[in-house]
Amino acid sequence: MIAAVSLQADGRQARPKAGEIRDALEQEIVTGTLSAGDRLDESALASRFGVSRTPVREAINQLASAALIEQIPNRGAFVRQVGLAELVEMFEVMAELEGMAGRLAARRADGKALESLNLAHAACAAAARSRDPDAYYYENERFHHLIYEACGNAFLTAEAKRLHQRLKAYRRLQLRVAQRTPQSLAEHERIVAAIGAGDGEAAERELRAHVTVQGERFADLVASLKVPER
Repeated sequence: MIAAVSLQADGRQARPKAGEIRDALEQEIVTGTLSAGDRLDESALASRFGVSRTPVREAINQLASAALIEQIPNRGAFVRQVGLAELVEMFEVMAELEGMAGRLAARRADGKALESLNLAHAACAAAARSRDPDAYYYENERFHHLIYEACGNAFLTAEAKRLHQRLKAYRRLQLRVAQRTPQSLAEHERIVAAIGAGDGEAAERELRAHVTVQGERFADLVASLKVPER
């Protein structure tokens, strides 16, 4: 998979940035194009993407922070694929963290926070209409981060953002499953309504269900992945 190509103001093709390189490599890791144990060669990747080694190194560092690769001193960076059991465990914890953040946000969000959340929801809707799952993902990420920030608990916010980063590749990939984006948007609608109404129990319930990957959704996600059982 090649990173998305963008154009500069003068129409010339822009070189991919670190984030775009990370997204391309991230997709290849979770879909199995890059296998566990494969080495990420900075020089080869710089040549492939037509960039210097600096953005490649930044992309590799970002992948390492998401635990998708392992950096071994004096040897380099190697793909570390997450097993299904570990993936399930992370989604379980993420669902609980998101639920707690939603419950607290319903109690503590002020007018400005609610306005920002509604604007983020509108941006998600616009991205959904564009039928671009990656565009929707990034608006969706902003939507969730606003909920973390509105919860009024700095420790919970930091932990939720940290795990969100770990699961970014998988949350992004599941949005490519047919009908998942409109389903996600409908779930956002209920989350916004619950937080806006100050209904902490409903916000917690809706967010937990929104993040939990189970049943058919989990089967669809697994079908998109190439990961070991453990």
